[in-house]
Amino acid sequence: MADTFLSRRRFQQLALAGLASASIGPRLSLADELKLNDDGLIYQPWFLDSFLILQEDLDEAKAQDKRFAIFWELKGCPYCKETHRVNLAKPEILDFVKSNFSVLQLNIIGSKIVTDFDGEELSERDLARKWGVKFTPTIQFFTDDVASAKEKSGRKSEVARIPGYFKPNHFDAMFRYVYDKAYEKQKFHEYLRAKTSG
Repeated sequence: MADTFLSRRRFQQLALAGLASASIGPRLSLADELKLNDDGLIYQPWFLDSFLILQEDLDEAKAQDKRFAIFWELKGCPYCKETHRVNLAKPEILDFVKSNFSVLQLNIIGSKIVTDFDGEELSERDLARKWGVKFTPTIQFFTDDVASAKEKSGRKSEVARIPGYFKPNHFDAMFRYVYDKAYEKQKFHEYLRAKTSG
């Protein structure tokens, strides 16, 4: 009887593990395991290597015909991990983001000094407070009008925001919404509705 109980129990464990892995989405192989930076944040090799002077980063993105975005993350954040392991593991999403966006990663509780668009120098933690960033992941998207961003806080130059984890379809749609400058004529939910009904 004990042998039967154990084998049934083991079968249930294996079945549950299979269901869990099937429902999570695409997984990276061991060779593609995600890398951590010095702050313990998962990073992508194509993320912007920056002096953390945001006006310069915006200028550079514009010169490359890309949009500028900031990923705010936190060590151990499960939804940050999901963003990397699921959303950015989808080739169609990854290719679009890499091709069209210059992405800077910041630590929501970090101590690196960042120069805001308005010239104020403050820690990542203080910048997050100044801009009202409260959750991780948060992704901020900024204007591509370089002149209008000068001497304004980044909060005033922000055109869209992902406040927390978005599932892959909505994540992809937000990047396209910004790239298409659809924010100039409609709210994100209107853009989504038009895309799904079209």
